[in-house]
Order: sequence, then C-alpha cells, then structure tokens
Amino acid sequence: MTEAIPHGTGETRDGDDGTTHVLHFVLHLPHPVVRVWAAVATPEGLPQWLAAADLLEPHLGGGVTLRWLNAEREGAGTVVSGRVTAWDMEAVAEYTVEVHGRVRFHMEPAPADSLATVLRFTNEFTGSDEQRLDNLAGWHQHFEYLSDALDGRPADWAAWTPDRFQHLRAEYAGRR
Repeated sequence: MTEAIPHGTGETRDGDDGTTHVLHFVLHLPHPVVRVWAAVATPEGLPQWLAAADLLEPHLGGGVTLRWLNAEREGAGTVVSGRVTAWDMEAVAEYTVEVHGRVRFHMEPAPADSLATVLRFTNEFTGSDEQRLDNLAGWHQHFEYLSDALDGRPADWAAWTPDRFQHLRAEYAGRR
C-alpha cells in the first residue's frame, strides 16, 4: 500500500514572462539516498514511477528526454526534452525541460536515520493556475508511484486511469 504522500505547496509570482509557479514537496522516504537517487536519476529507475528516459546524459549540461508513460492510452504520451541543469551525484538531480520547466530532486539522509532519505522536490514553471493544479496533482500521484516503486512495486502503466489524478486535482483545487 502506498505510504501517505504529504500535499505539495506552492508560490506564484507574476512577472514580465507571465505567471511563474514554484511547487514544493518534502518526502520522508524509508530508503537510503543511493536507492532514491537510482529512482530519480537513472534511465532504469525513472520509468518505474515517472517517465521513460529516452535520453539522460548524467552530467551538468547533458541532454534529457522524458516520455510520460501514463499520458494517453494509445501510447502517444507527452515527450519533453531539455538539459540537466544541476547534477551532484547522490544529492541533486535537476532537469529543465519543455512544458514542465525546472524539475529538481534534492536528496539527503534523514537526520535521525541514515537509512532513510529526505527528498526535497521543486518544480518551477510558467503557466496558468490550471497548470499549477495539474502539476500539483500529477507530481503528488507520481510520488505515490515513487513510494511504491521503492518498495518493489513499480507502476503498471497499462493499468493507469485518470481517476486518481482527478481526485487529487479536486483536492488541490479545494485547498486554495
């Protein structure tokens, strides 16, 4: 069973380029940093909970192309490309990609338990309030998948439906 994922938070700023949203999630995961790193920063780990890494050059400035596996039942999921904009082995993986903007995973051992990890996640993007709600719900659901994948139960993309996403989106809309 999926461990409860705390709701994400966000801030919104209006600027010359449009409205910028910065979303934050803080997850306490009962797995060592090396294991969480493998899930968020390797082509083998990412498809188990997020997206296929069609390209992932593991260094600052490297290319990245992610293909979401749950986007459409016909298999033509969202594909985003960009660059690795921060890379510190087993500490920070950051990708700046089309559509989703800056996606940052910062990992550190939990203060009271070196076999657990605190994952601080940030997603910064320019878009509408509707996109903000979509991203909060989408990341929340993917972090549920991450928790399951780390526990040995990778996402079954063939069984994916939008029901959980829609429920989470309604929750976030109600939290305004």
